[in-house]
Amino acid sequence: MMSTSTHSRPEHSRISVYDRWLEVIGGLKLAEAVLFLLLGVGVIRLLQQGVVDELTRLVIALRFDPEGRVASLVLDHAALVSPHRLKEISTVAFAHAALDLLEGVGLILRKMWAEFVTVAVSAFFLPLEFYSLARHVTWVRVMITLINLAVVVYLGFHLWMRLRDRKEKSAVLNGR
Repeated sequence: MMSTSTHSRPEHSRISVYDRWLEVIGGLKLAEAVLFLLLGVGVIRLLQQGVVDELTRLVIALRFDPEGRVASLVLDHAALVSPHRLKEISTVAFAHAALDLLEGVGLILRKMWAEFVTVAVSAFFLPLEFYSLARHVTWVRVMITLINLAVVVYLGFHLWMRLRDRKEKSAVLNGR
């Protein structure tokens, strides 16, 4: 006898849609991890090659005048960056890449702990993103902030729903 309840079918499709969005968010986190890994490697390269030398090569490759006002300003400021500061920047970039990798893999594997970590980390950085937007609005900052806000709201809502469902199931099993 193959009887299908109409209630189980929407539940199944809701879960699969949710799982697809988890995979999308996880993929975005993995892409972010790659970007921060590349940033860390790039900063280490700058540390080894010299910031001013590398930026001078870049300015020349982009066919800017190295003696021009903007290029001189950038090169002068780059000369002020110490090797210690570059090491700090690369450490933060690699730590961020590791955290994004953890979140991305956990979300793709549909682990609840990864959802909690993603909500906590993304929510932690939202005030900084709003502050950054208040200082200078760009379409990139707006998009990043909106994506992070959407991730926090979406995962937060679904975590709340899953925890509520788990609590209700526990109450039913315990005879309450």
